[in-house]
Formats: sequence, structure tokens, C-alpha cells
Amino acid sequence: MNQINGATLLAEQQRTAQPIQPALNKLIKQAVKVHKFGGSSLANTACIERAVNIIRQNCQLNDIVVVSANGKTTDNLFALVALVESNSNVEKALLNLHDQQQALINSLLKPQQAQSLLQQLKQDIEQLTAWLKELSEDVSTHSALYKYHHYNDILAFGELWSARLLAQVLSCYVCPSYYLDARDFLAINNETECLVDEKISAAQYHLQQQANKLVVITGYIAKDVTGKTCTLGRNGSDYSATIMAALNQASNVILWTDVDGIYSADPRIVPNSRKLHRLPNEVAKELGRLGNPVLHAKTLTPLAAHKTHLHVASSFTPQTVGSEIGEFGAIAKQELSVTYLNDLLLVSSASLKAEQGKQAQALFLPLCSDSDQGFVVIEQYQQQAVSQWLASYGKEVVFTSVAIIATVGYKVAQRGDVKARFKRSLKSIAPLHFIHSLAQHSIIAIVNDNCTSELINNVHHDVTKEAKQIGVVVAGLGNIGQRFLDLLPQQLTRVKALENVHLVGLLSSKKALINNDGIEATQAQKLFTEQAKDYNNQELLSWLAHHPYDELVVVDITPSKVFSDLYVNFFQQGIHVIGANKLAASSSSEHYQLLQDTATANQCLWLGNTTVGAGLPINFAIDDLLNSGDSIKEISGIFSGTLSWLFQSFDGEGGFGELVINALAQGFTEPDPRDDLSGLDVQRKLLILARAAGFTLSLQDIACQNLVPAHLQLLSKNEFLARINEIDDYFAEQLVQAKQQQAVIRYIARFSQQKEGKISAKVSLENLPQDHAFANLTPCDNIFQIKTQWYFDNPLIIRGPGAGRDVTAGGLHSDLVSICQQLANKSTPVKIKGTIS
Repeated sequence: MNQINGATLLAEQQRTAQPIQPALNKLIKQAVKVHKFGGSSLANTACIERAVNIIRQNCQLNDIVVVSANGKTTDNLFALVALVESNSNVEKALLNLHDQQQALINSLLKPQQAQSLLQQLKQDIEQLTAWLKELSEDVSTHSALYKYHHYNDILAFGELWSARLLAQVLSCYVCPSYYLDARDFLAINNETECLVDEKISAAQYHLQQQANKLVVITGYIAKDVTGKTCTLGRNGSDYSATIMAALNQASNVILWTDVDGIYSADPRIVPNSRKLHRLPNEVAKELGRLGNPVLHAKTLTPLAAHKTHLHVASSFTPQTVGSEIGEFGAIAKQELSVTYLNDLLLVSSASLKAEQGKQAQALFLPLCSDSDQGFVVIEQYQQQAVSQWLASYGKEVVFTSVAIIATVGYKVAQRGDVKARFKRSLKSIAPLHFIHSLAQHSIIAIVNDNCTSELINNVHHDVTKEAKQIGVVVAGLGNIGQRFLDLLPQQLTRVKALENVHLVGLLSSKKALINNDGIEATQAQKLFTEQAKDYNNQELLSWLAHHPYDELVVVDITPSKVFSDLYVNFFQQGIHVIGANKLAASSSSEHYQLLQDTATANQCLWLGNTTVGAGLPINFAIDDLLNSGDSIKEISGIFSGTLSWLFQSFDGEGGFGELVINALAQGFTEPDPRDDLSGLDVQRKLLILARAAGFTLSLQDIACQNLVPAHLQLLSKNEFLARINEIDDYFAEQLVQAKQQQAVIRYIARFSQQKEGKISAKVSLENLPQDHAFANLTPCDNIFQIKTQWYFDNPLIIRGPGAGRDVTAGGLHSDLVSICQQLANKSTPVKIKGTIS
């Protein structure tokens, strides 16, 4: 074990800004949150250090921390009691238990800090020894060990030791803290039902609260109405946490465990299971009832009357977004999952029909039942109780060993497509019965044999293969952005790849509308106008870091460098990008490589087919050629719709400056025409295509002819437009020279690979023969010529409109479909730390 004597925690305390402030004179007035740490999250020194840092970064003084026993301590206490019955070496096991706790205390605290805990541990071991001796002497008179008066008192030591230790560590290194033994205030009716007397429990708890201190409470244990120690069952600490949330009207409960959320199947059995980021309360409760390894039905019961949200997160990777359970809109209700339980009993009897069947349902809470056919499915431990109850009716009873496998989702029994897929997936094993829960949140198949991992994987694949939820954030609501949104509703309904795509964010340069439950695409622009709020990039990144979708795609339709600089952050968060913004793809070689590396490392897709040629498939063509084994030798063409129009229209009858003013008036140029005439936009496009073709170069490697004379480049826009006729002589002269050669002038981008691997790249005016492919275009058209190993003597040519709101918006939608098709086949490996507790 790592002997740190608190040094690691002290260093972290000094390094980290402290949300918890010991010097506060009164409790921070915020909604209470409950943080529960499972046994695996407190198993050893390193785990407790992580838990302490999570508390430091996420808690306030009025929050509540609930703990399980450290690691396998409760299992060891069960084993200790069992050794009494077998008359085995209890002393050795007891010594090991003492040594484990002592080592844990000494590893986290300095000797002076540990002194009181070690003394309490010594006293506890003495008490435990006395109880075990008493049990050993009297064990022959008990029909079962669990009837021993101090049986639960013995089991309670695990949580007691855990709470004491964590509270002391927090007091020494984070903030003033204290622990509470839940038995001193938490009252339940009995150990079977575990129903909480909220009024008494809340009153007793508030009497024991200490101001200006963080409380650590034992999970798993309580007392019944007779004052006897009770346990809340395996995983009872989760139930303790939600009880505390109900008693304190907490806003959130966070279960810190060894998995980072709830999955669409047990991730230990189904490696391709998906994290369920958000689950409606009703669905989560049904999952817990039917065998989900993380959720348990009791856990959610105290939250039924409150609006508290339950979160499941990993203490091993606290930065990873987990799963949230609460009240959500339609998108969360589309989630599907598969769960199963083996080693069950199907009880069939005429006594289980009609009213008697309904009584049995209320009394035994079977996993599923049918009072028309007369059967219930129960767990094996219930067999004796059910047999005794049925015996009084004198009817034949048949017990059959069975298992169940279920598809769970909001009102899933009403979804014909899901029911059909589920039944088809089980056709080969011929289930005994199909049945759905009363609330219709599950479809259950009762099968003869235990469910194998192969069966569970096959059913999961067939049922959930179309359920991956993809969120889309649109940045840039100008001319193209508005058209993209206009087209979106129709695309979502008619393109299969977009079936599970949801518009969840709209961004302008200053305002944002974010809605986890989705933004109605048909009302997007209206809703943005009515509901958008001011935001900054840090707020945006914070939301994106906690989005509740399987995948998130940002569609960048801005011309903003500031926004394109966020791409690295997006990729680091696993967010995909569709960019019409040219600035990231034409950034410096170092930054471009960083973007590529970061996207690859995080399995992110980055598509930018509209950065060049609007909707023309130039990027697709280059990518397809390279994937096919071809190699690019030369790329050339007319890449600017503005310059295409200008030089197709320039005939010398009027000045070139007058033509530019005309183009500006028709909206063919940028607001400042020099942005077109500088050639920078064409230069960027050529760089993007060259990089797409596999070549490494920067903007500085491409020679660029600026069509604006140097003496006009630094003027204000208005001054430039007033003196624009000063460019006329140059272009008139160029036109005369071209006509003398029976040629035309065009602004050409040209990249080629020379001998010995040298590269030539430039954008400039060229004189071209009148029959050249670039000479006779429809005004505003772009044209791209690609010479490759296969298309060298007869080059590949792509021509068409290179600008315009419809074609550009259409190109963005093409990218969206492409990215969703690729994401449909993407799988993310599930990482599990330890054993689910």
C-alpha cells in the first residue's frame, strides 16, 4: 500500500483552488447535493485520495457525503461471522481485519492525526471479539446466524470505519468535517421492506447536524422501530444516499462508483453496449427491477416524490460524463437497453389466476406475472414463501427453472418496431412467454435456459442497433446558416442516417440557445430569437463537455477565427466538426497538424467539404482517389465565384473598377471587395486541397498575386471604393495583351508536384487559350482540374456553382449525412475499474 502520510493530499490541497472553504462563518446557501462513494471507490489509499479530491472539487459545506465500507470489508465481516459457525480460525481473520484497517488509517494520516481513530478501532475490535465469542458460545441455539441479536451490529462496522476515516482525512486536508452513524437518526419499519419514517428521521438528523462542517454518513445501516440495527441489503448505500436526498430535498445525488455510467447492457457481458446518458425515472426503476448491475429498484424509491436527479459517475475517471436519471423530454425517452436475470423460477398454478393472481402480485412483487394465464416469475429465495401461500388454496403448483431477458425503454411495449426486433432476435430459442410490465416500460421474454453472453449480445445488437443518439450544434446563423436550418426538418424525416439526429444548439457570435431535450427544427430560428442568451466560449465548452448524447457534431458556418480556434477543444472532448470555416483547415502547419493529431487521438471526424467549391464534390473526389490507391499530381482551376464572374464579364468596354462596383451591388463580392481581389481566399482553398491530397505545406508556400495595388491596400473601405478606378489601367492592359494572343485572362490556382518531389504552388492571373477548359464558364462557376497517376493525360474535371446559399447549405447537409453514417458504425470500448458494486 502506498504510504503517503497525507503528503499527496496536502500537496493537492495547496495546488487546487478550494470550493470548500473552512473559514466560512455560515453554511453556503445552495441546493444540497448528496455524494455517495461505493466500496470500490474507497478500497485503498489511492481510491480514498481520489474521493477526497472529488469532494474538494465538487462539494460545498452543506452537501452530504454517504459512504460504503472500504473495499471488501463487508464481505470480510460476513466471512468472519460464517467462520464462527464452522468453528474455524476466527482469531486470525479478526487480526487480518484489524491490520487492514490500521494500515489504511496510517497510510492517510500522520501519527497524531491517526491516534484517535486507532484507539476507536482497538475498542471496536474488542467489542467485535466479545460479540463473536458470545455468538460462538450460543450458536447451537440459533437456527440461523442472521437471527443472532448482534448480527447486523457486526456487519455495521464496515461503514462505521469508512465514515470515521474519511471524515478525519477531510478535516485534516480539506475542511472541517464530522461523521454520523445513520443508526442514530435513520428509522425504518423493518429490514424486509425498509420503509423510511421520513418525519422522525429528518427531525433526528437535523438535531445532529453541525454548522460549518461537511458531514460524512454511514450507508447501508439504519435502525428499525424497536431500535435494532438493520441493514438495507446489498448495495444498500445507494439507497441510503437517496434517502438522505429525500430528507434534505437535495437537488442531485451522485453515485461515485467504478463504472462511468449506466449502459444499454451489462458492459462486462456486452462490450459494444452504449452509455445511456439520460434515463427517465420510470425507465431507470424498471432497469433496476430487472437486473441492471448498477441500478437497484430501492435506490430510486425515495426520489419518487421529489425532483431530485440521480447521477452515476466513476470515481476513477471523474472527468468523464456519466449517466443522469430524472425527468427529461422526448429524446431521453427514445433510449433502449437490454437486461437479464438468470436462475429464476416460473410458478404456474390455477391459484394464480384472476383476483388471487393479483393478490400474489401485490404480496410477492414478482419480476413479471400474468393473472390470465396464472403464473408469476420470482427469485429462488421466494420459493418457500410462495409455496406456503399457495398451499392454502389446494391447487397444483408447478415450479420451472427459467431466466428472463428484457428490452427496457420508455413505453417500449407500445413501440411495434422494437417489439418486432426483440421477438425476431429470440426466435431461435422459442421463449415460453412474452409479457410486458404494467407500466409498459419493458418487454420481457421468459426462457427455459439461462441467458448466455452470446444470446445477450445478439439481442442487444438487434434491438439497439439504431438507437445511437446524435446531437447537432449549429454555429453561424447568417445567410448559409439560415438556409441549412430551412432544409433540416425535411432532411431529418427523409434520410435514414439522420433518424436519431437532434438539433440541440444554435449559436451566433454573441448568443446561444442550448436545449438538451432538443430544439424543434421547424421552429429553430423563431426559438433562437425568443430564447437565446448571451454566452462566452468558456460557458459553451462547459456545456459541450457535459452533453448527454452518444455523439455530438458541431456545424461551423462562421467565418470566425476565434471559433475555429475552439476545434482543438472540441476534439479533446470527443466532439466531431463539420466546417465551412476555412480558417482551421488553412491554419499554420503546426496548428493544422495539432488538429489532425487531436482529432485522431479522440476518434473525432472532421469534414470540411464546403470549405472549397461549396457543394461541389471536390474533396470527396480527392479522398476517393487516394483511398483507391491513386496519387495526385496536380490540382488547378478557378476557385473563386467572385473572380470567375469578374473575368468572365470583363470585356474592356467599361473599367474593371466599375465592374467591381457592379458586382458589389449584386452581392457577388465580400462587403470589402479587396477580400476577394487579394487572392487570399483562393490561396487558402488551394492549401486545403493540397493538404487533402496528402501534401505538407503552409500558406507561405503558395505564391499569391494580390490584384489590389499596394497603394490601395491599406486604405479604408470607403476610400478604396472612391479610388477604385485607379486599378482600371492595369486590367485594361492585361486584357489587350490577352486578346493579341487570342487568349482570355483568368485568376488561376495551380498546385503541382515537380520532379524530385518539389512542389510548385501559386494563385495568379494567367492568359489562357480561348478553347481552354477554364476559359468558358457560366459566371460564378468554379472549375477544378485534377491530374493523377490514372487521370494524367485526360484530367478529371469538376465544374459547377462554387458559391450560393442553396449549394453550400446542401454541401453541409451532405457532410452531416456522411458523418452520421460513419458514426453509426463507431464503437467505443467500455472501461471498467474493478467490480461493479
